[in-house]
Amino acid sequence: MTTGVTRPIDARTDRFVEDYAALDPLTATYAGIPGHDHELPDLSPDGFAATEELNRRALAEVSALSPSDERELVAQDAFRERVGLAVDRAEAGIERSEVSVISSAAHAIREVFDVMATETDDDWLAIGERMSAVPDALAGYRRTLTEEAAAGRVSAQRQYAEVATQIRGWTGQEGKAGDYFAKTVASAPDHLRDRLTAAAAAASAAYAEFGRFVEADLLPRGRERDGVGREHYQLASQSFLGARIDLEGTYAWGWQELKRIEDDMVATAGRIVPGGSIGDAVAALDRDPARILPDREAFREWMQGKADDIVAGFDGVHFDIADPIKRIDCRVAPVNDGGAWYHPPSEDFSRPGTMWFSFTDDQVISTWRELSTVYHEGVPGHHLQCAQAVHRADLLNRWQRLLCWVSGHGEGWALYAERLMDELGYFSDAGDRMGFLDNQAMRAARVVVDIGVHLGLTIPVDNPFGWRPGEVWDADRVLEFMRAHTRMDDGQVRFEVNRYLGWPGQAPSYKVGERIWLEARGEAQARRGADFDLKRFHTDALDLGSLGLDPLKVALGRL
Repeated sequence: MTTGVTRPIDARTDRFVEDYAALDPLTATYAGIPGHDHELPDLSPDGFAATEELNRRALAEVSALSPSDERELVAQDAFRERVGLAVDRAEAGIERSEVSVISSAAHAIREVFDVMATETDDDWLAIGERMSAVPDALAGYRRTLTEEAAAGRVSAQRQYAEVATQIRGWTGQEGKAGDYFAKTVASAPDHLRDRLTAAAAAASAAYAEFGRFVEADLLPRGRERDGVGREHYQLASQSFLGARIDLEGTYAWGWQELKRIEDDMVATAGRIVPGGSIGDAVAALDRDPARILPDREAFREWMQGKADDIVAGFDGVHFDIADPIKRIDCRVAPVNDGGAWYHPPSEDFSRPGTMWFSFTDDQVISTWRELSTVYHEGVPGHHLQCAQAVHRADLLNRWQRLLCWVSGHGEGWALYAERLMDELGYFSDAGDRMGFLDNQAMRAARVVVDIGVHLGLTIPVDNPFGWRPGEVWDADRVLEFMRAHTRMDDGQVRFEVNRYLGWPGQAPSYKVGERIWLEARGEAQARRGADFDLKRFHTDALDLGSLGLDPLKVALGRL
């Protein structure tokens, strides 16, 4: 940051970070903001109201300030866009009422224990205190959901049913993962074990009771239809993208993009099984013992090795990677929900950026499917992107570094990072490239299904696959389409489909964001000609921090 200059936007948004962390200790822990690891948020209607009022007040005050320079102008625009949409979502009743298989307050509470420190007695005591607070937090959340349901603001029945099933898995009532809370404290120091075991038992019992509430009280009141409709979807899409897009135009583009990728898959399949189909190639890859790992620990070691190798190979060549960013932890999640995700480092980098992978109960562990995921979640994907933002305190204010996240920007970059790795030759092995393309196909297919099912669109008569022309999207057609256009384990496919149905607008943000990144790079190349430097472009782009796609296009246009 420029010294000796009054920076009103930075000062006000820095104060917002502290105020927000006090109201939402979960966000504080995820961001690595100290002092709140023993607490949980107030999830009652009063607690939600307090956060909503904080957002409205900060939005008005930041909007009234005059930026000191171009960087503060970018920060002000980003804050107004992000917090403004949070206010809009609250006024629409989405923040309080939306429950899905991947996003709810119940998920956020459970997941926060994954990232908490366990090195000292004080760390373990914070875990115990936070677990002891779970019953009250869930009771408050229950009051909020009951109030919202009484006002007619509910999620789909499918989401409530699946969340109830997830909770039974977390609490060891069914599935193979066991009781999450008991497992979390199993390695606590002996002299704290009894205290922590009691706190874990209370948390598990509270979750089990909350799951019964979801199934018995909310599920019967939920929507029968999965689609949320155009008004809800437009707001959700804008929230995830930081842009308003032509939904029907993007839907049509998704069909063509999927066809382009699958044509490439056919050609790649021929390199694996000469004259064979995509299915033939996938079967051959799944029979290859060199591509199958025996257990989850072997997968974690493989993932860590790949992540470390790419950091070492990229530093100074394709990116300049600062020392704190060179460490990335790779872990297998202690629950069997499916999916992969990334947690940024803490502000002081005492907790490194962490890549997580969650298996379903009977998932085959195949490396050819997951190499692109390592690049997506690690380097040059989310880890480079997010850890770089945390590191650049000289360029970005605290809110930009710790709390600002736009899915279209972040997931778009991570998908662009996969494409970059293909351009740089990291998928020269045909099997690994098939995995990359399969992941690309999944992201394109879900542009189609997400927009289609939530808007209730008709499947085009002239769609490039000749599939169910003229029919209207519903959950069964989404599942059938995703099975036909992805090569994932069926448990993963079902999880993904339930995710799209319950988290409208998020899934398309990957491909839409990637499209913007590719267009911006192409425009920068055209402007600079022989002077274009890819490494410089990437560095300057990531130094902007997270932005909505509309302001991102403007900012990248100046690079």
